Amino acid sequence: MMPTVPSLSYPTLRSANTAIERAYRIAIGDLAGNVHPFKDGLLDKPEPVLLAGLDYDTPWTRDAAINVWNGLGLVWADVARSTLLSVLERRPNGVYIGGQYWDAIIWALGSWAYYCYTGQRDFLALAYQAVNNSLERFEEEEFDPQVGLFRGPAVLGDGVAAYPDRYSPGGTSAIMDWVNANPTHKASSGFGIPMMSLSTNCIYYQSYRIANCMAVELGLEENPHYAKRAVALAERIQEHFWDAGRGHFRYLVDPQGGCDYQEGLGHAFALLFGLATPDQARSVLANQTITPAGIPCVWPTFPRYATLGGFGRHSGPVWPFVSAFWGEAALDHHRPDLFVQEFERFTAHINRHEQCTELIHPLTSEIYGGLQEAGKGPDGMEWVSCARQSWSASAYLRMILSGVDGMRFSPAGITFQPYLTPGLTPLHLNGLPYRAARLNLHVEGSGGNLNEFRLNGQPAKPFLPAGLEGEHEIFIHMTNAR
Repeated sequence: MMPTVPSLSYPTLRSANTAIERAYRIAIGDLAGNVHPFKDGLLDKPEPVLLAGLDYDTPWTRDAAINVWNGLGLVWADVARSTLLSVLERRPNGVYIGGQYWDAIIWALGSWAYYCYTGQRDFLALAYQAVNNSLERFEEEEFDPQVGLFRGPAVLGDGVAAYPDRYSPGGTSAIMDWVNANPTHKASSGFGIPMMSLSTNCIYYQSYRIANCMAVELGLEENPHYAKRAVALAERIQEHFWDAGRGHFRYLVDPQGGCDYQEGLGHAFALLFGLATPDQARSVLANQTITPAGIPCVWPTFPRYATLGGFGRHSGPVWPFVSAFWGEAALDHHRPDLFVQEFERFTAHINRHEQCTELIHPLTSEIYGGLQEAGKGPDGMEWVSCARQSWSASAYLRMILSGVDGMRFSPAGITFQPYLTPGLTPLHLNGLPYRAARLNLHVEGSGGNLNEFRLNGQPAKPFLPAGLEGEHEIFIHMTNAR
């Protein structure tokens, strides 16, 4: 008998802004429609997992991690756990993270978020094993000790459209095919792709920090190797990626001179993880190109696509999930105007297309698959934008939870620092599960300064402890006044 997916309840959202209400319902609907039984990795039988999108029949490691981190682990904890387990591999010497090798370590970020959401210590012990084993593996295979960075393509950049012409072997869309087409230029160890990207090295840095957090939470000693590696990697990211002349981080480092384009996700991660100094953060926020449709994945597009009058699939278009990370980074670094821009555009995109699509044309805001080798059309370059993409949908959830409601999760509990755009409130998010509690959030006012916080009618600090149980009413009033 084919396994079934249990009914999924979800937090309801009510707002004075009906466009946000509608976009939220569409996003939740896209997520619910992508939950299907699946068996792989450490799952012994088919379990409900979140597939990467309507056009996919599996989760992907990076998608799984990002979706859980974006809030899936909070809203549907059981689905999130199964999704994370489905992309692990059991080997004779332990459990490892599976998937495309270069950014597989992003699973550490998803697993840590899941623990902060749920407090499940049995999962944390397994996650610590997987993260430690995988860091050791990737250090041996992909770390370049001369440069001090990890080799590998960018997070999200599994297609050749994300890279300069020298990384397009022709006749294929997959960056992993570059090695077979360029045997004399491949790296001497590991898979062989010699590039080092900003976003991927940012997630390695954060994974080292998370490995230490996991150890402490499990009652183990801090791992001095990982603490030292995190510091060293941060220094090398500064040395090799920061471009003082342009006022932003470079995209790629490689033996051929790298690439000084702007990587939206790399910039967001550098700011979110504290890799940028305050002056650098201000400079990145001021100099990052924002298109009419939002922050592009990579800017500008590469010449081989520009000459065709379009944008490369992974260089130029807006991938909406990037907007959520960029918006959160902007809030963290005192640029709420940039968060508001991305949130309003994202809301409009979802309502216009009545779905959370994979990518969008940067100038027209229409659904757009971009140009990339091994495509269709007369030039063999046209691709489609996949429908109802899970990480686009979960990204909108992230913008509500982390942006508008300002929730930050740690093993100890939740802190609140909302940011409210004019006309948004009152906003009510009811039935939000959190460990053994159920939360009803009521936020009023505007701006980013917390004026009043009440828990069950009583004045309180804007913090909820992890041990909270039962149903609770939270009232928050915000003001623009300081």
